[in-house]
Amino acid sequence: MPDPAESIEAMRDGLEAVGYLAGESTALVSFLATKLGKPVLVEGPAGVGKTELAKALSRATGRKLIRKQLLRIQAEAADAGWEAVQEDIFGQEFLLTRPLLQAIAEQDPVVLLIDEIDKTDQEFEAMLLEVLSDFQISIPELGVIEAKSRPLVLLTSNNSRELTEALKRRCLYLWLDYPDVERELEIVRLHAPELSETVARKLVEVVHMIRGLDLKKPPSIAESIDWARALLMLGADDIDSSVFERTMSIIVKHRTDLDVVAERVGVKLDDGLLGRLGTTG
Repeated sequence: MPDPAESIEAMRDGLEAVGYLAGESTALVSFLATKLGKPVLVEGPAGVGKTELAKALSRATGRKLIRKQLLRIQAEAADAGWEAVQEDIFGQEFLLTRPLLQAIAEQDPVVLLIDEIDKTDQEFEAMLLEVLSDFQISIPELGVIEAKSRPLVLLTSNNSRELTEALKRRCLYLWLDYPDVERELEIVRLHAPELSETVARKLVEVVHMIRGLDLKKPPSIAESIDWARALLMLGADDIDSSVFERTMSIIVKHRTDLDVVAERVGVKLDDGLLGRLGTTG
Protein backbone atom coordinates (compact mmCIF):
# COMPACT_ATOMS: atom_id res chain seq x y z
CA MET A 1 0.00 0.00 0.00
CA PRO A 2 1.43 3.42 -0.93
CA ASP A 3 2.30 5.93 1.74
CA PRO A 4 -0.94 7.91 2.38
CA ALA A 5 1.16 11.06 2.85
CA GLU A 6 2.43 10.92 -0.75
CA SER A 7 -0.65 12.42 -2.39
CA ILE A 8 -4.37 13.02 -1.99
CA GLU A 9 -5.08 9.94 -4.10
CA ALA A 10 -2.76 7.82 -1.94
CA MET A 11 -4.52 9.09 1.17
CA ARG A 12 -7.94 8.21 -0.25
CA ASP A 13 -6.71 4.76 -1.33
CA GLY A 14 -5.03 4.18 2.02
CA LEU A 15 -8.20 5.01 3.94
CA GLU A 16 -10.28 2.79 1.66
CA ALA A 17 -7.84 -0.07 2.18
CA VAL A 18 -8.59 0.04 5.92
CA GLY A 19 -12.36 0.27 5.43
CA TYR A 20 -13.03 4.03 5.31
CA LEU A 21 -14.47 5.50 2.11
CA ALA A 22 -13.28 9.10 2.12
CA GLY A 23 -14.86 11.80 0.00
CA GLU A 24 -12.74 14.33 -1.85
CA SER A 25 -12.69 16.90 0.97
CA THR A 26 -11.90 14.27 3.60
CA ALA A 27 -8.98 12.89 1.59
CA LEU A 28 -7.70 16.43 0.91
CA VAL A 29 -7.84 17.63 4.52
CA SER A 30 -6.32 14.37 5.80
CA PHE A 31 -3.45 14.68 3.33
CA LEU A 32 -2.82 18.32 4.21
CA ALA A 33 -2.87 17.54 7.92
CA THR A 34 -0.10 14.98 7.52
CA LYS A 35 2.00 17.28 5.31
CA LEU A 36 1.48 20.55 7.21
CA GLY A 37 1.39 19.08 10.70
CA LYS A 38 -1.78 21.00 11.50
CA PRO A 39 -4.62 19.67 13.65
CA VAL A 40 -8.02 19.01 12.07
CA LEU A 41 -11.35 20.12 13.53
CA VAL A 42 -13.98 17.67 12.30
CA GLU A 43 -17.57 18.82 12.82
CA GLY A 44 -20.89 17.25 11.91
CA PRO A 45 -23.88 15.43 13.40
CA ALA A 46 -23.40 12.37 15.57
CA GLY A 47 -22.89 9.13 13.69
CA VAL A 48 -21.31 10.37 10.46
CA GLY A 49 -17.86 8.84 11.03
CA LYS A 50 -15.84 11.60 12.72
CA THR A 51 -14.26 9.33 15.31
CA GLU A 52 -13.90 6.54 12.78
CA LEU A 53 -11.83 8.85 10.57
CA ALA A 54 -9.21 9.14 13.31
CA LYS A 55 -9.16 5.38 13.74
CA ALA A 56 -8.83 4.88 9.99
CA LEU A 57 -5.97 7.39 9.78
CA SER A 58 -4.22 5.48 12.53
CA ARG A 59 -4.54 2.22 10.62
CA ALA A 60 -3.67 3.73 7.23
CA THR A 61 -0.56 5.55 8.45
CA GLY A 62 0.58 2.88 10.88
CA ARG A 63 0.52 5.37 13.74
CA LYS A 64 -0.59 4.51 17.26
CA LEU A 65 -4.00 5.94 18.15
CA ILE A 66 -4.26 7.87 21.41
CA ARG A 67 -7.75 8.94 22.40
CA LYS A 68 -8.37 11.82 24.78
CA GLN A 69 -11.42 11.12 26.91
CA LEU A 70 -13.03 14.24 28.36
CA LEU A 71 -15.60 12.59 30.61
CA ARG A 72 -13.69 13.13 33.86
CA ILE A 73 -13.15 16.81 33.14
CA GLN A 74 -16.84 17.23 32.27
CA ALA A 75 -18.03 15.43 35.40
CA GLU A 76 -15.68 17.20 37.80
CA ALA A 77 -16.27 20.63 36.31
CA ALA A 78 -20.04 20.10 36.46
CA ASP A 79 -19.85 19.25 40.17
CA ALA A 80 -17.25 21.72 41.35
CA GLY A 81 -16.56 24.29 38.67
CA TRP A 82 -13.34 24.95 36.76
CA GLU A 83 -11.56 26.84 39.53
CA ALA A 84 -11.96 23.94 41.90
CA VAL A 85 -10.68 21.25 39.54
CA GLN A 86 -8.04 22.92 37.36
CA GLU A 87 -5.23 22.19 39.85
CA ASP A 88 -6.01 18.49 39.65
CA ILE A 89 -6.45 18.58 35.89
CA PHE A 90 -3.07 20.22 35.33
CA GLY A 91 -1.36 18.15 38.01
CA GLN A 92 1.08 15.36 37.37
CA GLU A 93 -1.32 12.53 38.22
CA PHE A 94 -3.89 13.70 35.70
CA LEU A 95 -1.68 14.77 32.82
CA LEU A 96 1.33 12.50 32.85
CA THR A 97 -0.68 9.29 32.69
CA ARG A 98 -3.26 10.68 30.27
CA PRO A 99 -3.38 10.86 26.47
CA LEU A 100 -2.54 14.52 25.97
CA LEU A 101 0.93 14.20 27.43
CA GLN A 102 1.32 10.67 26.18
CA ALA A 103 0.79 11.92 22.64
CA ILE A 104 3.62 14.45 22.74
CA ALA A 105 5.88 12.19 24.79
CA GLU A 106 5.86 9.38 22.23
CA GLN A 107 9.07 8.96 20.26
CA ASP A 108 7.18 8.05 17.08
CA PRO A 109 4.37 10.22 15.66
CA VAL A 110 0.88 9.19 16.74
CA VAL A 111 -2.72 10.05 15.90
CA LEU A 112 -4.26 11.99 18.80
CA LEU A 113 -8.05 11.98 18.89
CA ILE A 114 -9.75 14.56 21.11
CA ASP A 115 -13.42 13.60 20.97
CA GLU A 116 -16.36 15.98 21.42
CA ILE A 117 -14.38 19.12 22.16
CA ASP A 118 -17.69 21.01 22.17
CA LYS A 119 -18.61 19.22 25.42
CA THR A 120 -15.83 21.07 27.29
CA ASP A 121 -15.54 24.74 28.17
CA GLN A 122 -13.37 27.58 26.91
CA GLU A 123 -10.85 27.16 29.73
CA PHE A 124 -10.01 23.69 28.47
CA GLU A 125 -9.77 25.07 24.93
CA ALA A 126 -7.27 27.65 26.19
CA MET A 127 -5.05 24.89 27.52
CA LEU A 128 -5.28 23.08 24.21
CA LEU A 129 -4.12 26.15 22.31
CA GLU A 130 -0.60 25.81 23.67
CA VAL A 131 -0.51 22.16 22.69
CA LEU A 132 -1.84 22.79 19.19
CA SER A 133 0.36 25.86 18.57
CA ASP A 134 3.71 24.71 19.95
CA PHE A 135 3.12 21.05 20.79
CA GLN A 136 4.22 21.63 24.33
CA ILE A 137 2.48 21.85 27.70
CA SER A 138 3.35 24.18 30.56
CA ILE A 139 2.58 22.53 33.89
CA PRO A 140 2.86 24.28 37.25
CA GLU A 141 5.75 22.84 39.29
CA LEU A 142 6.77 20.60 36.37
CA GLY A 143 7.78 23.22 33.80
CA VAL A 144 7.43 22.98 30.02
CA ILE A 145 7.14 19.53 28.44
CA GLU A 146 7.91 19.62 24.72
CA ALA A 147 6.81 17.14 22.10
CA LYS A 148 9.28 14.46 21.09
CA SER A 149 7.28 13.92 17.91
CA ARG A 150 4.50 15.81 16.16
CA PRO A 151 1.16 14.03 16.50
CA LEU A 152 -1.57 14.11 13.88
CA VAL A 153 -4.40 15.67 15.90
CA LEU A 154 -8.12 15.33 15.20
CA LEU A 155 -10.67 17.19 17.29
CA THR A 156 -14.29 16.17 16.81
CA SER A 157 -17.38 18.27 17.53
CA ASN A 158 -21.11 17.65 17.21
CA ASN A 159 -21.50 21.43 16.92
CA SER A 160 -23.42 21.68 20.21
CA ARG A 161 -21.73 25.02 20.92
CA GLU A 162 -19.59 27.51 19.03
CA LEU A 163 -15.88 26.91 19.50
CA THR A 164 -13.48 29.80 20.02
CA GLU A 165 -12.01 31.53 16.98
CA ALA A 166 -8.54 31.07 18.44
CA LEU A 167 -8.97 27.30 18.39
CA LYS A 168 -10.44 27.28 14.90
CA ARG A 169 -7.56 29.36 13.52
CA ARG A 170 -5.08 26.69 14.49
CA CYS A 171 -6.98 23.90 12.74
CA LEU A 172 -7.80 22.72 9.30
CA TYR A 173 -11.57 22.33 9.04
CA LEU A 174 -13.65 19.40 7.84
CA TRP A 175 -17.43 19.15 7.87
CA LEU A 176 -18.83 15.62 7.67
CA ASP A 177 -22.50 14.96 7.02
CA TYR A 178 -24.54 11.85 6.36
CA PRO A 179 -23.67 10.47 2.90
CA ASP A 180 -26.18 10.35 0.08
CA VAL A 181 -27.80 7.05 -0.86
CA GLU A 182 -25.20 6.05 -3.44
CA ARG A 183 -22.23 6.79 -1.20
CA GLU A 184 -23.76 4.98 1.77
CA LEU A 185 -24.55 2.05 -0.48
CA GLU A 186 -20.83 1.89 -1.34
CA ILE A 187 -19.96 1.96 2.36
CA VAL A 188 -22.42 -0.82 3.20
CA ARG A 189 -21.20 -2.98 0.32
CA LEU A 190 -17.58 -2.45 1.39
CA HIS A 191 -18.32 -3.82 4.86
CA ALA A 192 -20.94 -6.42 3.87
CA PRO A 193 -20.00 -7.43 0.31
CA GLU A 194 -22.01 -10.66 0.46
CA LEU A 195 -25.28 -8.73 0.84
CA SER A 196 -27.20 -8.58 -2.42
CA GLU A 197 -27.37 -5.29 -4.27
CA THR A 198 -31.16 -5.23 -3.97
CA VAL A 199 -31.25 -5.76 -0.21
CA ALA A 200 -28.36 -3.35 0.36
CA ARG A 201 -30.12 -0.60 -1.57
CA LYS A 202 -33.39 -1.18 0.27
CA LEU A 203 -31.53 -1.05 3.55
CA VAL A 204 -29.89 2.27 2.72
CA GLU A 205 -33.15 3.77 1.48
CA VAL A 206 -34.92 2.75 4.68
CA VAL A 207 -32.12 4.25 6.79
CA HIS A 208 -32.32 7.51 4.87
CA MET A 209 -36.06 7.68 5.35
CA ILE A 210 -35.65 7.06 9.08
CA ARG A 211 -33.08 9.87 9.31
CA GLY A 212 -35.68 12.19 7.82
CA LEU A 213 -38.04 11.60 10.74
CA ASP A 214 -38.07 13.64 13.93
CA LEU A 215 -36.10 11.26 16.15
CA LYS A 216 -33.99 11.54 19.27
CA LYS A 217 -31.17 9.65 17.57
CA PRO A 218 -31.01 9.07 13.82
CA PRO A 219 -29.20 5.90 12.69
CA SER A 220 -25.45 6.27 12.29
CA ILE A 221 -23.41 4.93 9.39
CA ALA A 222 -21.97 2.30 11.73
CA GLU A 223 -25.50 1.15 12.55
CA SER A 224 -26.29 0.81 8.83
CA ILE A 225 -23.29 -1.52 8.59
CA ASP A 226 -24.42 -3.44 11.68
CA TRP A 227 -27.88 -3.90 10.18
CA ALA A 228 -26.41 -5.16 6.91
CA ARG A 229 -24.28 -7.72 8.75
CA ALA A 230 -27.27 -8.81 10.84
CA LEU A 231 -29.41 -9.36 7.74
CA LEU A 232 -26.61 -11.47 6.29
CA MET A 233 -26.44 -13.60 9.43
CA LEU A 234 -30.22 -14.04 9.37
CA GLY A 235 -30.16 -15.03 5.70
CA ALA A 236 -32.65 -12.30 4.77
CA ASP A 237 -33.21 -11.99 1.01
CA ASP A 238 -35.57 -9.03 1.34
CA ILE A 239 -36.60 -6.33 3.79
CA ASP A 240 -40.33 -6.65 4.35
CA SER A 241 -42.33 -5.44 7.32
CA SER A 242 -41.71 -8.68 9.22
CA VAL A 243 -37.92 -8.55 8.81
CA PHE A 244 -37.92 -4.87 9.62
CA GLU A 245 -39.94 -5.32 12.81
CA ARG A 246 -37.56 -8.04 14.03
CA THR A 247 -34.38 -6.12 13.32
CA MET A 248 -35.13 -2.40 13.56
CA SER A 249 -33.73 -2.17 17.10
CA ILE A 250 -30.29 -2.46 15.48
CA ILE A 251 -30.69 1.01 13.98
CA VAL A 252 -33.27 2.61 16.30
CA LYS A 253 -32.15 2.91 19.91
CA HIS A 254 -34.83 4.95 21.74
CA ARG A 255 -38.23 3.63 22.85
CA THR A 256 -40.20 6.60 21.51
CA ASP A 257 -38.25 6.44 18.25
CA LEU A 258 -39.21 2.78 17.84
CA ASP A 259 -42.90 3.69 17.87
CA VAL A 260 -42.49 6.48 15.32
CA VAL A 261 -40.35 4.39 12.99
CA ALA A 262 -42.58 1.31 13.21
CA GLU A 263 -45.61 3.36 12.26
CA ARG A 264 -44.06 5.46 9.49
CA VAL A 265 -41.74 2.93 7.87
CA GLY A 266 -43.83 -0.17 8.43
CA VAL A 267 -46.69 1.30 6.39
CA LYS A 268 -44.45 2.01 3.42
CA LEU A 269 -42.93 -1.47 3.57
CA ASP A 270 -46.41 -3.04 3.63
CA ASP A 271 -47.47 -0.82 0.70
CA GLY A 272 -44.47 -1.85 -1.40
CA LEU A 273 -42.97 1.65 -1.56
CA LEU A 274 -39.37 0.59 -0.92
CA GLY A 275 -38.16 1.66 -4.31
CA ARG A 276 -39.35 5.22 -3.66
CA LEU A 277 -38.31 5.61 -0.02
CA GLY A 278 -35.45 7.85 -0.95
CA THR A 279 -37.81 10.44 -2.45
CA THR A 280 -40.91 10.20 -0.26
CA GLY A 281 -41.52 11.58 3.22
